[in-house]
Amino acid sequence: MTTTLCLINQKGGCGKSSTCFHLGGQLAFEGERVLLIDADPQGSLSQGFFGSQCVERLTPSETLAKAFRATGVLDAATLLAVTPFENLDILRANHLLAPHNTPEPETLGLAQFAFNSLVSQFSSYDWVLFDCPPNLYACSWNALLASDVVVIPTPPEDFGTQGLIAVHQAIESAQKLNPRLRRLGHLITRRDSRLLIHRAYEQKLRRLYDDVFETTVPEGAAFKVSLACRKPVVMASPRSKAALSMKQLAAEIRQRVAAQIRRERVA
Repeated sequence: MTTTLCLINQKGGCGKSSTCFHLGGQLAFEGERVLLIDADPQGSLSQGFFGSQCVERLTPSETLAKAFRATGVLDAATLLAVTPFENLDILRANHLLAPHNTPEPETLGLAQFAFNSLVSQFSSYDWVLFDCPPNLYACSWNALLASDVVVIPTPPEDFGTQGLIAVHQAIESAQKLNPRLRRLGHLITRRDSRLLIHRAYEQKLRRLYDDVFETTVPEGAAFKVSLACRKPVVMASPRSKAALSMKQLAAEIRQRVAAQIRRERVA
């Protein structure tokens, strides 16, 4: 069974792309088939694997923009790009997606479901991970309507936690059109345990929300070095603290998804 997971927060610099990149690599390393979908016009996730020059030269027919431009049923396989790593593929994006990432996405009619038709064609994957832009416009909305669960990356500081209510409201609105959508939890990212302010904000988040992941993602140099090498951290620096956090996160996500499935079966 495929689980589709959306990483979303309307703040930039929250670690959405980094988490998607490294978590996808971890799941693939553990033998699961993973499809990453870069739904951000900045194309950071795509550049992580292929570099900025390659991604910036991609045509509309090679990127996620094609999903919005299609007039009929789109053969999603034509967008598929194989990464250098086993079990790990990606649908790429660049600046050509920006004109389609419009505000007030609820008014877009059938265009709200552009990503749904893509995901439905990739049932052979164990995981589909959406990397969303730092806003709640059409691309994020489409990802919510195509997903099973949502993870909200949240740095433990003031700017990182601002706007969470709007994110929660967007999820609740999306559930009216996508009843299977569930909030899996808030994920503390870019955490520096040496900083008192980070520890204080982590405690605050855990008091406010009962779904904060036990796993925290550190602000680690290994993430940056592995990205510079175009490799998820589990491949580039498997013994690092950063890699361990991704291993723990993958395990906790599996546990939470399994628990959600059990609860719904009982209900």
